[in-house]
Amino acid sequence: MCTSALWLVSVSLLFSTSLSCYQCFIDVEDSLRLCWGHVLTKYNVRNVDTCFRKLDQIFNNDEGVIEAGRVGEGYEGQLKEILNAQILPMVEEFDKKLNKDTVYEKRLQTAADNFIAAASKLPRGETCISFMHPSGFQSAGAVYNCITCQYDSCEFPLDCPVKEIKVTENSRSQMWCDVPFHLPTDIEVIWRFAGEVKTQQVDQFKEVTAGMDPLYSIPSASLQHQGTYQCEIYSGQRSIVRLYYYLTVTPQVVAGHTELQEIFDLSLLPGGWLLPAPGGPPHSLLPLPSPPLLIACLTALLLLLFLSLGTLYWSSIREQTSYAEQADGD
Repeated sequence: MCTSALWLVSVSLLFSTSLSCYQCFIDVEDSLRLCWGHVLTKYNVRNVDTCFRKLDQIFNNDEGVIEAGRVGEGYEGQLKEILNAQILPMVEEFDKKLNKDTVYEKRLQTAADNFIAAASKLPRGETCISFMHPSGFQSAGAVYNCITCQYDSCEFPLDCPVKEIKVTENSRSQMWCDVPFHLPTDIEVIWRFAGEVKTQQVDQFKEVTAGMDPLYSIPSASLQHQGTYQCEIYSGQRSIVRLYYYLTVTPQVVAGHTELQEIFDLSLLPGGWLLPAPGGPPHSLLPLPSPPLLIACLTALLLLLFLSLGTLYWSSIREQTSYAEQADGD
């Protein structure tokens, strides 16, 4: 009964603090055997609780131990072997034997230092590749975390932002399912399509192709090809990344009109001047006259008009007068 109570108290003390590589690889029973003979020198009494607190201080609260445990994926087995080589011989040596707290502190600190020196030589995880919009599961960037006893990924979102692609009707369009980080060798590429919408909602897509080819090509784009394309890369049953492309198809008639308008806008310069033809002499339309000159020209035209009307009127009066005098003479 007392032994069970002691075991429960010791376990609660061991796991109430933050985890470290020690708790990831050393069994609770071995820790109990290690701390069984821990004696407080000041009081000359056996105290297991203080031993567990010392383990927590030396292994859990030492950044050097935690950092040394951040090895690359697949090396946690070697990490366990290194720690077991330091702790298990002490377990056999201290089991059912009394030892002073000063002895425990010295031996445990030496074990922690040896663990840091050996574990630091193991390969580290690769650096996470953070591009403009980092996304996708980068397995090469995973490192072992002694706090959680698991591998930490780069923790980027699975979905990449939507990229815009604009093409003219009947032209060729290509989309690549490519990422800037290393991919496993057993990948599968699945292309899906959601027509006429710009979306990242997975349930709106329908599968169009599946295989290993990262290229999706449309030989002659038409209006029915307009919409969002999703490319998802799998490794086994795990989804690594999802890329999105929104394809806009411009009708050929509208595209031709727009192109001609742009050419004209670029050719016409301020003041009515035109760009010269390639290799030809410069030419232009007549430049527009200034406002005062326009006013003077219009005034002269109006005066000329009035003089012409007055001359016509005077000529008609004279003819009528001559006819009247001739009639009187007769």
